[in-house]
Amino acid sequence: MPKVKVNDINMNYEKQGAGEPLILIPFTTADNACYAFQVPEYSKHFTCFSVDPRGAGETDKPEGNYSTELFADDIAGFMQAVGIEKAHIAGVSLGAAIGMWLGAKYPDKVKSLSLHSGWTKTDLFLKTVVEGWQVMARALGSVPEMVIKGIFPWCFTPELYAARPDYINALSDFVRGRPAQPLDAFIRQSNAVIAHDCESQLGKIKAPTQITFGRHDMVTSTRFADRMKNNIKNSELLIFEDCSHAGLYEKTEEFNQRTLEFLKRHSG
Repeated sequence: MPKVKVNDINMNYEKQGAGEPLILIPFTTADNACYAFQVPEYSKHFTCFSVDPRGAGETDKPEGNYSTELFADDIAGFMQAVGIEKAHIAGVSLGAAIGMWLGAKYPDKVKSLSLHSGWTKTDLFLKTVVEGWQVMARALGSVPEMVIKGIFPWCFTPELYAARPDYINALSDFVRGRPAQPLDAFIRQSNAVIAHDCESQLGKIKAPTQITFGRHDMVTSTRFADRMKNNIKNSELLIFEDCSHAGLYEKTEEFNQRTLEFLKRHSG
């Protein structure tokens, strides 16, 4: 896996496919492999750059305060380092929050923007949930085990747990098999989630934008849909009816089809 110097860190990434560049930004705790179910389809049409953000995967994890704006600066720096002038940008959850900042702060670098399970500004409910994850991570002394026991139930519907327990177990094994995020890096990254506020910046986004939510998501529920749709000029909204927070795993085929449809419409 190649690495490139970006700002004050060495950033790890995977590159696959051919076509216009598509940068995939992971969610909290995750590395580039979190898009393992999307890249095989996306890479048939785009050159996929799946990155490890600051504090996760094989990318450096320096001390100091992290913010969603800083993560966006890192992606802009990554694009410059690998010679990408303009790219399609896609992110889930934290990745969507980073995408908002990137689209607002660096509009000329963004050809299209895909914001999945995102939010404009952390409210008390989201802050409380994430602080609970921090407590659990400290108590368990393991970020992967916290993800499985603490974050998964917010990502998947009870119906998915009931109908496909083997699939939940396989996703758990997948999490355990990836490079474990150190506890201190998780606290810094999740503090950036708690501090996220891009609401006043949304009007600066110029790129055509796809906004998606799961109908049963509670963490970043459709309570954020109007704020995003009304403030991002050239945007469209899609609700995945049978999903919670992680449509990319819950309804993979539908997620890939609907998101790829948007991406292909705005390429060329």
